[in-house]
Amino acid sequence: MPVAFTFPGQGSQSVGMLSDLAAARSVVGETFAEASEMLGYDLWALVSEGPAERLNETERTQPAMLAAGVAVWRAWHAAGGPAPAMVAGHSLGEYSALVCAGAMPFRDAVRAVAARGRFMQEAVPLGVGGIAALLGLDDAAVVEVCTAVSAELAPQHVSAVNFNAPGQVVVAGHAGAVDRVLEMARERGARRAVRLPMSVPVHCVLMTPAVERLEEVLATTDIRAPAVPVVHNADLESHDDPAAIRQALTRQLVRPVRWVETVERLRARGATALIEPGPGRTLTGLHRRIAPDLEIASLHDEASLSAALEKLEG
Repeated sequence: MPVAFTFPGQGSQSVGMLSDLAAARSVVGETFAEASEMLGYDLWALVSEGPAERLNETERTQPAMLAAGVAVWRAWHAAGGPAPAMVAGHSLGEYSALVCAGAMPFRDAVRAVAARGRFMQEAVPLGVGGIAALLGLDDAAVVEVCTAVSAELAPQHVSAVNFNAPGQVVVAGHAGAVDRVLEMARERGARRAVRLPMSVPVHCVLMTPAVERLEEVLATTDIRAPAVPVVHNADLESHDDPAAIRQALTRQLVRPVRWVETVERLRARGATALIEPGPGRTLTGLHRRIAPDLEIASLHDEASLSAALEKLEG
């Protein structure tokens, strides 16, 4: 059964995540210890004990989620789980995907995502940006609303940044423009239109100041051809050339996450199972809406890991 691993990004973190798996699989603690050594603080203590406000700081969330995805992947591999035929990651999760595809050493990735989170937070002052989720409108309608608001409130900007599932789109930009999109979306019949508790408007032009800084970090990051294809968010392509991978990672900051198309690309390449390694089941829920015909599972604790191993080995 061709398996695709899809790694979650920022937003799936929570205090106490992976505690059950860590108790059963020592590689989880070992992975977080390796990350802590690079960061200069105890990442596992932060994940285990909080406070949540500290864990939710972008520059700490990003290495925490990277370590979580890699830790679950390592636990799967150590338990004899089959290697994926291809991988992808939602936004930040793309770094976990690259590590597990052998394209980027874990320590390099920890350094890169910690910097990425800091650059993202510093690109837009607190309170200037905003993010919101819209449910019940099609993609074209959301894009149309964002275009209208950006014209109405120029030079403020807002755009569709995550095409997560049919009828589920995230928008980001200047806070006032995001609020105006919410008003117009409700007028057009959106089933739900709500601000999200995040201050960093990622995947839109407001992240432009972070791009050049990230390019400098990635220029000194060890990147090589992946052992299995990695489908990138920015262009839906897989790259073997390290320069192309670096470019895909920097473009990702200012381009939307085309997750529906990413999943469709994985299926077109032959994936018959989608497995989400990491805390929470955010992508698993999206996958059930995008590709209900595929085998879908999440690996977030010992029970789910054991169940997935049994199913795939059977």
